[in-house]
Amino acid sequence: MSRRLGPAQVRTDAKRPLARKSPENEGSTGRDPEKRLARQRVWALALLVCVVACASPAPTTRDTSITGEEPPPRFAAGGADAEEFGASAGYPKGDRATFWDIGSVVGSHSHLDEIFPGRLIHKAAVPSRLVRVAEPRITWTFHGAHLTLDDHLTRNPTTGLLIARGDRILVERYQYGRTDRHRFTSWSMAKTVTAVLIGVAIDEGRIRSVDDPAAAYVPELVGTEYGRTSLRHLLQMSSGVPFSETYSGNDDVMRLFSDTFLLQGAGGVGAVTSFNERVRPAGTKFSYASVETQVLGLVLRAVTGRPVAAYLEEKIWAPIGAEADATWLIDNSGQEAMFCCLNAVLRDYARFGLLLAHDGNWRGRQLIPAAWVRDATTVRTDQPHLGPGGPAPSFGYGYQTWILPDERRMFFFWGARGQRIYVDPQGKLVMVNTAVHKLPVDIPRLREMDVLWSALVRQFGG
Repeated sequence: MSRRLGPAQVRTDAKRPLARKSPENEGSTGRDPEKRLARQRVWALALLVCVVACASPAPTTRDTSITGEEPPPRFAAGGADAEEFGASAGYPKGDRATFWDIGSVVGSHSHLDEIFPGRLIHKAAVPSRLVRVAEPRITWTFHGAHLTLDDHLTRNPTTGLLIARGDRILVERYQYGRTDRHRFTSWSMAKTVTAVLIGVAIDEGRIRSVDDPAAAYVPELVGTEYGRTSLRHLLQMSSGVPFSETYSGNDDVMRLFSDTFLLQGAGGVGAVTSFNERVRPAGTKFSYASVETQVLGLVLRAVTGRPVAAYLEEKIWAPIGAEADATWLIDNSGQEAMFCCLNAVLRDYARFGLLLAHDGNWRGRQLIPAAWVRDATTVRTDQPHLGPGGPAPSFGYGYQTWILPDERRMFFFWGARGQRIYVDPQGKLVMVNTAVHKLPVDIPRLREMDVLWSALVRQFGG
């Protein structure tokens, strides 16, 4: 792990003004008593002004360090079902055969890049400032029970929870012995990152149009169904090419795992071309398919002429002031597993979420076109198959991003086993949650997480 660069400390030991002798103490006699009294009052007033000025704190800017005054993150050695997750063994990370086992997931999900090879994404030269404030009291009701954050963490296998608004961290908690230096794996949260990079590549003119077919940029896809599919329909997971993703262990996504980061196949274009049958017209029905994100990754590699991780580092990671190195797992061809497997510290995930909360603007610099962020996180009226009830009973879908059914625009990244980043652009509010749910998709726990997010929006969303 790279060591965090700590910001400079603010000096609080301002020098006091030198004492001066009062004329009344210089031994002069025979002066008017009323003038002497007036002088005393003037000196008393001057002394009062000086005391107040010296006691007042110096003005600070957003990036001025007040580290000595900030509360630290909160850490816990245990958590729900800690022994089942391997507490007594120190939360082992397992190996390539056991990393998915319940006794290994706490360790593996915070050390996945030590089990499988990944490409480094270098941190920024100078980290951007996030100010941690005293944790506010947060309460809400779920199934008739009045809950607090302590209750929520006791009930759920959360490894990390961070809530930020603007440039302030309101909550930062860790469980199961995890810390703010662990790189937590994203699983499918990486899909939203992929969509962002497509938008950047279009803005730079590397991709002419979101409606171009993938084969226009990846010649090896010419003649294939994915090659004939537009980038828009790949972004919306509406290609019409069937792909099973049930996490049964013998479905299509397991084949994709095997051909990519599990390193059991050649990787590259060959990992996607075996899925080559179209059963319905593109752009007519949503069907969740991780392979479509992988196709987008092949396009990014082709149009940039470099690894996707390097492109992310230059265009996003360094500009937002990421404080720690990240990694992205790769296949045997060197292609990143685009549908999963980004690994980063919690605060850098929060920075990425805050970037999207500001519609791609990071402290005055537009890193992602604002129009792209809005398009990616809004359901179009002419695409009802992407509205709430289509992709999921309660959610819509944009460009590799889940959209909440609310009058105000809100959305989230979603990865297996409870990885989520919620974003509220109106309130500039973000919640990052990493977890080790025992099921890939645990609906009751996810609903509880949704209720927590709704409570945060009511309390802090403005």
